[in-house]
Amino acid sequence: MFDRKQLIEAISHQETPVYYYDLLLLQQTLDAAKQAADKHGFHVHYALKANFNERILSLIRNAGFGADCVSGNEVKKAIEIGFRPNDIVFAGVGKSDREIREALNHDIFAFNVESIAELTVINTLAAAQGIKARVALRINPNVDAQTHQYITTGLDENKFGIAHWQLGEAVETLGQSEHLELIGIHFHIGSQITDLNVFKSLCVKVNELNNWFDERGFRLQVLNVGGGLGVDYHQPDLHPIPDFQSYFSVFADFLERKPGQEVHFELGRALVSQCGSLISRVLYVKNGIKKNFLILDAGMTELMRPALYQAYHQIEKLDGDAGAQGDAEQLRYDVVGPICESSDCFGKEVLLPKCERGDLIAIRTAGAYGEVMASRYNLREEIRYLYSPTPVGVDT
Repeated sequence: MFDRKQLIEAISHQETPVYYYDLLLLQQTLDAAKQAADKHGFHVHYALKANFNERILSLIRNAGFGADCVSGNEVKKAIEIGFRPNDIVFAGVGKSDREIREALNHDIFAFNVESIAELTVINTLAAAQGIKARVALRINPNVDAQTHQYITTGLDENKFGIAHWQLGEAVETLGQSEHLELIGIHFHIGSQITDLNVFKSLCVKVNELNNWFDERGFRLQVLNVGGGLGVDYHQPDLHPIPDFQSYFSVFADFLERKPGQEVHFELGRALVSQCGSLISRVLYVKNGIKKNFLILDAGMTELMRPALYQAYHQIEKLDGDAGAQGDAEQLRYDVVGPICESSDCFGKEVLLPKCERGDLIAIRTAGAYGEVMASRYNLREEIRYLYSPTPVGVDT
């Protein structure tokens, strides 16, 4: 549960804007996910693109998760934090030669390969080092994730993965590539998916393709089904931890594993979103005839999602007792930042207790794709951090 009193005390003498991370909630979320995955023998890799704050990465590593990386620097960061190379997978539609060489040097578990041309490049670079690279083919299953168009990745019109009609050529290329070892197939259809039926549809496609490879003599070690599990942005206190049990049960019930096959996942948002909040202070209140503006010291430079995806985040006034706020005078505000862009807006017509200069505002569910997408646009200050106490017995 969001501890307002503890946060207000912690933030009272801090400069804002600041990202506040509830490490206890993070640990509880990691424990819930690990327990639910272990029940079915599933392997989970954490998607570093969601949040690569070092305190958070350390807790995730200690919880026993692997790392899912989409850049060479993410691979490097995972190694620095202490993730084992054999628990690291490297995805991404545009891996550079330098990034591939560095990942080969670390002997990571697998490259999730997104094109036939990439197969050829990895084979050439592995040959130059005299080694064999493990690869999984990322296949575009043409499954609609029913999410925002900018974060869907599994349709024919998306840039990701190998199309089903290219699989024959991909297999032929693999047969000619002495320095590649095919260990599995990989899928990722999008993010912030809240309808679990979407994952049932994915399972049907995975089963079909698993059989397709099996019929051609490929005994795949890994079925990597990606991630995409959504979180509750509208009621974060009611659902602080996603329903991992139901999520993993879908794959346990509908995925047809062959003997000895491992099932891998790549979860990011579901693990870290709810533990993070962006805390800001009110700089100015501009009341007008048609609009009331709440101008914060945080902007799209600290949290890009509303400007980029028109994403919703719950916005709360922190000051005062939470129970008494319902009795306070309520006004509707457009909550905006100081950046010289009209898109610098966190929410329109947000109902809040009457606000004044200096009031503390929390923008909730900001632990994923918040800090990592921050920028120095307008020469803004570097991001600041504040953490709740580390859970007892947990080493970061």
